[in-house]
Amino acid sequence: MTDLFSAPPPTTTGPAPVPSRTAQRRRQKASAAARRRRRRRRIVVLFLALVVVGGAGWYVYEHVLPGLSFGSFSAKAADYEGQGTGPVQVTVNPGDTGTAIGRTLLDAGVVKSVKAFTEAYGANPNAAGIQPGVYTLRKEMKASEAVAMLAANTGRVEYQVTVPEGYTVEQIVSRASGVTGIPASEFAKAKKNTKATGLPAAAKGNYEGWLYPATYSFDPDVDATDILSQMIAKTKAELKTLKVPSSEQEEVLIKASIVEREASRDSDFGKVARVIDNRLAPNGPTGGLLQIDATVAYGLGRSGLTISSADQKDPSNAYNTYKHAGLPPGPIGSPGEKAIKAVMNPTPGNWVFYVTVNLDTGETKFTDSYQQFGDYKKEFQSWLAKHPQDSK
Repeated sequence: MTDLFSAPPPTTTGPAPVPSRTAQRRRQKASAAARRRRRRRRIVVLFLALVVVGGAGWYVYEHVLPGLSFGSFSAKAADYEGQGTGPVQVTVNPGDTGTAIGRTLLDAGVVKSVKAFTEAYGANPNAAGIQPGVYTLRKEMKASEAVAMLAANTGRVEYQVTVPEGYTVEQIVSRASGVTGIPASEFAKAKKNTKATGLPAAAKGNYEGWLYPATYSFDPDVDATDILSQMIAKTKAELKTLKVPSSEQEEVLIKASIVEREASRDSDFGKVARVIDNRLAPNGPTGGLLQIDATVAYGLGRSGLTISSADQKDPSNAYNTYKHAGLPPGPIGSPGEKAIKAVMNPTPGNWVFYVTVNLDTGETKFTDSYQQFGDYKKEFQSWLAKHPQDSK
């Protein structure tokens, strides 16, 4: 009879085989490798967790806490009263948060605590608009006053350099040097590095015409390279806005600089631009000669109105457009938007000559007749005889 509840007899016929030493070593190595992998995974997971928690903590500390108010659960922040005493300069760096600015002001003795500043920062809706730069504040200020001054851009230390239309590089450097205190020699040195200043290769190292006429604001630590590069960047931006092709930019600036110097009234800009094109036309009445006194004067380093016949006959002056056909080697000043627009879209007409007959009003007469041109020149000479001081 079979016992249904008894275990079946073992089927082995002998003792289990003993693993070889090689197999044992393989199993030990595999086990150790598995343990190392598990340890590495645990370290990576722990590291990522710390990064996430740490990053979240930093964000809360820098961005959230400054704008939160905890009411009766938070002790009153230490703060000064009043508008402060002596002046002190502080620097707000790009990307500074309210807490970072508060630390800077605390170190400079402006505010009494970072907490007071961050609370005032969170309460002022304009605080997010605080711009990087150097500011003159006062020591021991009430935190809300400090935030208000920064937000209103009050006390910001900066140099303002205004470049009028038609100014030459020499005039621009002189003005920038006078405002910032940077020696002219530093500008001469900076101009040698055209890569740093951003001067296009088409300019062939000549900065004339590439320093855009505008008003610029510079921080106190600005250098000559910064100033030149900002002005050139402004020129590039304006040329791009006006859709001037890169291959034509130097030519456009040369023409526009002449228009800027020659045109007195807004209505004359397009006409002067047309005269330039008509004189440069193949088989034109002037044989491709511009015959413009302003270019001759630039080549001679003069700013006066009177150019002699000897000056007009001097071929050694590369800017003498009475002797050299085509455009001069480069611009003769910095043209503004109106002059550039005029060159890009000249007023239709067949004028070849023009004369400004009244320097007080800027009245300029245009013609395609050489005889009438002579009459206009006599009219101007008559006006000049009555106003000799204006010829200087």
